[in-house]
Parts: sequence; C-alpha cells; structure tokens
Amino acid sequence: MTTRRDFVKKGMAGVLASSILPLSYDKTDLLKEKKEDAFKLGIAGYSFLHFKLDESLAMMQKVDVHYLCIKDFHLPYKSTADEISAFHARLKESGVTGYAVGPIYTKTQQDIDNAFDYAKRVGVKLLIGIPNHEDLPYLEKKVKEYDIRFGIHNHGPEDKLYPNAASVYSKIKDMDPRIGLCFDMGHNKRDNQDPVADLGKYSKRIFDMHLKNVSAATKDGKTCELGRGVIDIPAFVKMLRKSGYNGVCSLEYEKDMKDPLAGIAESVGYFRGVCDATK
Repeated sequence: MTTRRDFVKKGMAGVLASSILPLSYDKTDLLKEKKEDAFKLGIAGYSFLHFKLDESLAMMQKVDVHYLCIKDFHLPYKSTADEISAFHARLKESGVTGYAVGPIYTKTQQDIDNAFDYAKRVGVKLLIGIPNHEDLPYLEKKVKEYDIRFGIHNHGPEDKLYPNAASVYSKIKDMDPRIGLCFDMGHNKRDNQDPVADLGKYSKRIFDMHLKNVSAATKDGKTCELGRGVIDIPAFVKMLRKSGYNGVCSLEYEKDMKDPLAGIAESVGYFRGVCDATK
C-alpha cells in the first residue's frame, strides 16, 4: 500500500529527475558550440552622411557593430599621416575597425591613382569604387601594383555603368582576381534581379556587400528596414553560408538618414535574429 510518505518521496524524486534531466541535456548542447559565421556585420559609412565621426561611432556602439567602411566625409582624401593615425585611434577607442574605403567615383586615371594612394595611406586592403569601363585595364595595373583589392559597386537601374552584379562580373571575370564586386543587394533587386541567386553565382568575386532591403523590385523601390522589404533575408543568409562568403556585410541604411538610429537598430537586430534562427 502506498503511504502518504511514499507518495511524497516519489513526487520529490519526479521533480528532481525532471530538473536534472533537462540540465544534463542542456549541458550536452552547450558543449556543442554554435559555429561562428565566416561573414561579419558592419556598417557602410554612407549611412552616417549627416553625422560627424564621434556621433557615428556612438551609434555603432549602441548597436554593437564593430566594422566600418570609411567614407571621405569622415576621413578626407587629403588627410595627413597624423590625421589618419588619429582617426584610427578614435575608431579603436570605440572598438571599431575601418576595413575598407569608399565607394569612390573614379572618372579619370588620375582619380584611380588618387584612390589607390588614399587606400594605401589609410592602411586598408580593400577599395570600393566605380570606374569607367575604358579604365578597367588601367585599374588592373594598379591592383597589381598596390596589391589592394578593388570592389566595383553596382548602383541599380539608373546606373549606366554597373546597374547589377551581372554587369560588373561580365566586365571583370577574366581580369586579375583582386578585381571584384561590392555587391549592393538592394540596388540589384531594384534592377529586378535576384540577390540570392546572384550571391551564389558571383560569390567568389564578391569582396564586400551593402546589406539592405527595398520596397519594390523596380526603379522606384526605396530602401527600408532590413526586415520590411521584398528581399528574402533568411534565404540570403543561408546563401551567405552556402557560398562561403567571408567578408563584411555592411548595412547601408538610407531611410531617415537624418535620424537613422532606430532603423539601424531594427535592421541590425533583425539580421542577427535571422542568423541565429537559421543556424
């Protein structure tokens, strides 16, 4: 016969078992560390067009992002060695690394010379730019001379040079492998292209990425918070992993540019949430 004491003992044993078993499973799961993604999250400097460097870095600290593509309004092209050193020191204080410069429009060969000189003095190994088609052979010479990679940025249907990823790749596919793409997935979509498929096609020549979403796959599409547009971000993240992309995904937030923090924070949180949910 089961006494009240036996019942209590069995009940306590059941509670103890139910508390111990999940813990043991959790412990096993914890031992299986989540694999870190090869790609990193950054912010494209253009997102901070209306803000000084200190204000921009303060926003980056608030959203816990540590990679910045440097724009000239934060570090002018004619900066001295001392000014460049002070710039990097300020980034370091905020836990931020300036990993690339640009985008820089290069209309002449002299512009290309100046851009490479700037990148070398800044101390980065990646330059984002938009060269004329006829200057691509000269660009190839400079890439070899400086050993700095050059990512050509696509700018959507208004851009007669490079509207989408395919238009860049078709021009550079047989050139030095240090010439590649800065893949703007939003502008690619605005040109009615498939950013997920194009990431898979051209990933080996994609050196940098402008992470964004847009409201429509048309010329009139506007950039928006990352989770609110027509690009399938979970599918895009899966393709980032499948393709082995190991560069920076730099959020380029162009909505509410005079008051961008809320949209940047929402986009960063969404991207991280998608990354966690799809592992």
